[in-house]
Amino acid sequence: MKQNWKDTVCILVGVLLLMAAAVMLHLDLPMLQVLPFVCLGVGAGLLGQGIGQLVQRKTLQGDPELARQKAIEEGDERNIQLALRAKAKAFDLMVFVFAALLLTFALMKVDLTAILLLVGAYLLVQGYAVYCRIRLEKEM
Repeated sequence: MKQNWKDTVCILVGVLLLMAAAVMLHLDLPMLQVLPFVCLGVGAGLLGQGIGQLVQRKTLQGDPELARQKAIEEGDERNIQLALRAKAKAFDLMVFVFAALLLTFALMKVDLTAILLLVGAYLLVQGYAVYCRIRLEKEM
């Protein structure tokens, strides 16, 4: 029941953000140029997440065998390891793509603020990877 409540809140907040975005776009205030689009993206994401989780829960409630099979698949060690390996490969690719994007933006003479924000995000991700590596080495 607790999860049902979270999904309902996601749906309501999503709808409210979508309506706020529509109102802000209709008012066309110069100081609110980006905020409507942020509200639109976050609202659509929350609405979709809430509806998807609600539909999934209703489907699994109607078919207990499917719910049991899904629980087994989610807890299966092989599936967990596959997901972790896929994430690791994606991270390895992201490091090179991000670096190439930074270099491209620098060569294109994009605004320094944008480049510094990207560099900060890149260093944050790399710093977190080092932190996780150190923490995992201490555990093993």
